[in-house]
Amino acid sequence: MTYFKKIAFLTLLPVLALTACTSKKDKIDPLTVERPADQIFKEAQEADKNSEYAKASKLYSEVERQHPYSDYATQAQMRQAEVAYDNLKYDDAIVAIDRFVELHPGHPNVDHAYYLKAMCYYEQITDVRRDQAMTQNALDALDTVINRFPDSKYAREATFKRDLVVDHLAGKEMDIGRYYQQKEEYNAAINRFDNVVKNYQTTTHVPEALHRLVESYSALGLKNEATHVAAVLGHNYPGSQWYKDSYDLLDPAQRAKLKDTRSWVDRTISGMLKPN
Repeated sequence: MTYFKKIAFLTLLPVLALTACTSKKDKIDPLTVERPADQIFKEAQEADKNSEYAKASKLYSEVERQHPYSDYATQAQMRQAEVAYDNLKYDDAIVAIDRFVELHPGHPNVDHAYYLKAMCYYEQITDVRRDQAMTQNALDALDTVINRFPDSKYAREATFKRDLVVDHLAGKEMDIGRYYQQKEEYNAAINRFDNVVKNYQTTTHVPEALHRLVESYSALGLKNEATHVAAVLGHNYPGSQWYKDSYDLLDPAQRAKLKDTRSWVDRTISGMLKPN
């Protein structure tokens, strides 16, 4: 190397070093710079307020990473779940909730965590014509809230939503039953309608399920069974249009049995479910 080239090279070294340092500095994520927990948490709240989901989530994560044993870290874990939920990132929310519950099973707000998880499933419930796995997950999660935290402020709302979920599941059974009925696969239809009457007695679908049973039994020529179910329908829902429709399906002899209060027919739903 000539003298002049060597001088030029040595002169360039500080520039190259400075450039490398600058480049390295530019790559540092400002969100991950170490600072007090309360400062990071406040920044996360501000990002959350401004609907900056990704930024808020990362900052809450930084609170936990930089200050894992602080009170702010526990708050940040729950906030990560809430931010994900608010932004419809249900899978992320469920993962965060499960982690929070595992780390803090005795936390005063653990009931809120369980309820939030139930809502993640509940808000993903789809049309009755689709697979109902998510609906079943919602039911199981709501049952957990109701059974584990009966005195919680979330128990009442969970109970209300559970009724809606159960009604939705019953609607799915009705949809399948009607499909089989249209295909004239009456035994399969009867199983579905009977399941609604047996397992979803508090839902709005029971009167129709009873009527569909009358239709299916009549189609199979099973008059005694049709009369029995019609009697149950008339006793429990006397003013229902479903009962009027069922009554019209019966012949005079069957109608006479319905009017005979001394009939052998047990007119309660529970009596209908007793083994023959």
